[in-house]
Amino acid sequence: MADLNALFKLISRSDSDADNKRILVCGLGNPGEKYVYTRHNAGFLFLDYLCQMQKTRLSKVRFKSVCGECSMSGKKLILMKPQTFMNNSGEAVREAMDFYKLGPADLVVISDDLSLPIGRIRIRRKGSHGGQNGLKSIINHIGSEEFARIKIGVGQPPEGYDYADWVLSDIPKPNQQDFFNAIENAYKALPFIIEDKIDCAMNLYN
Repeated sequence: MADLNALFKLISRSDSDADNKRILVCGLGNPGEKYVYTRHNAGFLFLDYLCQMQKTRLSKVRFKSVCGECSMSGKKLILMKPQTFMNNSGEAVREAMDFYKLGPADLVVISDDLSLPIGRIRIRRKGSHGGQNGLKSIINHIGSEEFARIKIGVGQPPEGYDYADWVLSDIPKPNQQDFFNAIENAYKALPFIIEDKIDCAMNLYN
C-alpha cells in the first residue's frame, strides 16, 4: 500500500514549488480614460504592451486591480494594474502577495521616473521610492524595499512647472517613439529579471 504521508508531502512540496515559480508583475498608473496616455501611466502602458506581445489580456478583477496571467522563462506571471490610483498602489500589491504567498523577491514593479529622459529605462534590484508615490505606497504596505523595479523615463518638467500637472499630462507626440522604445526595452529586460539575472539586464538596458 502507498505511503499516504509520503504522498501528501510530495504533493505539498509540488504546490510550494509552483508558488515559487510565480512572479507578480505590477504596472503602476491611474485608472480612467483621461489618464491612459499620461506620463504617470508608464507602468500601465508597459503591461498593455506585454499583453499584446504575450497574446493575453487583463480580464479578471481582483486585489483591487485588473489582472491576467502569462508564462515567461518557465514561470507563471501574475499581471496586475492596481485600480486604487497611484498613491494607494500598495494596498493592491499587498493583497495579491498575501494571496499567492509571495515575498519581495517575487515582485517586479514598473513605474514612471521623472529623473530619466524619455526613451531611457533604469532597472534596479532594490532601492528607495525616489519620490514616486506608487513605489512609496508599495514599500509602506509590504514593509520592504527589496523588490525589482523597472523605471521608465518620462522627463523632468520645465522650471516652475507643477510636478503633479507634469506627470498627469500626455506624452507629447514628438517624444512618443522614444517612449515606445523605452517600453520595448523594458519588455526585453523582463525575462532577465525573472531569471534573476538583474545585473545582466542592467548592463544591457540601463
